[in-house]
Amino acid sequence: MTSLLEVSGVSVSFDGFKAINNLSFAIGGAELRAVIGPNGAGKTTFMDIVTGKTRPDCGRVIWGNMSQNLIGMDEAQIAQIGIGRKFQKPTVFEDQTVFENLLLALKNKRNVWSVLTYRRNAWDVSKVSELAEEIGLLDALDRMSGELSHGQKQWLEIGMLLAQDPQLLLVDEPAAGMTPDEREKTTDILVRAAQTRAVVVVEHDMEFVRRLNCRVTVLHEGSVLAEGTLDHVTSNPEVIEVYLGR
Repeated sequence: MTSLLEVSGVSVSFDGFKAINNLSFAIGGAELRAVIGPNGAGKTTFMDIVTGKTRPDCGRVIWGNMSQNLIGMDEAQIAQIGIGRKFQKPTVFEDQTVFENLLLALKNKRNVWSVLTYRRNAWDVSKVSELAEEIGLLDALDRMSGELSHGQKQWLEIGMLLAQDPQLLLVDEPAAGMTPDEREKTTDILVRAAQTRAVVVVEHDMEFVRRLNCRVTVLHEGSVLAEGTLDHVTSNPEVIEVYLGR
């Protein structure tokens, strides 16, 4: 399998604490991966490095067919080449409708002025409707985003990221605070998204990870401790000791 993203020998320290320690990680172009591990394992720092928020002390982060090194690129440049990130807390424009949020997120429509001066055209309407259907909000296009439930806001933010057509989507704890029905729907959205792009999901909810039915990477002390199916990694004595047994 050709890797879309390859992290190789990456380390980073903060005030003497090694948050990432010789980390290597790879994911293919249309793959769903769950990343789990105890608090302080380096999950957030890993995403920070990939998205350019944190620069590592050493190692390489190689992207795409052209083997581009992401280290040294800023967050905006990395977003533009096709890496999208969703944080745990949804950030949508609550005083705008679902339609307007998705429209604003569409590629080449990245500022408020473009929405204020927008003249509706068939392609944009079709694309927004397609995205809304994919995230289960087609019937809510005219609703103000602030009226949505927590789960619906999460879906809207995922839709806004998908509107940028990223090749890699990094999603931080999407199931947090959701009802069982919302978690089930979120699973479907992420599994569908991973059919055409790479999706990395950082999650603590083991039942949610099981529903994703994908390869799992376990981080501990900034390194990969185990990798494989959920059953494989959860039967690993070291994983049980440092994570599941807590």
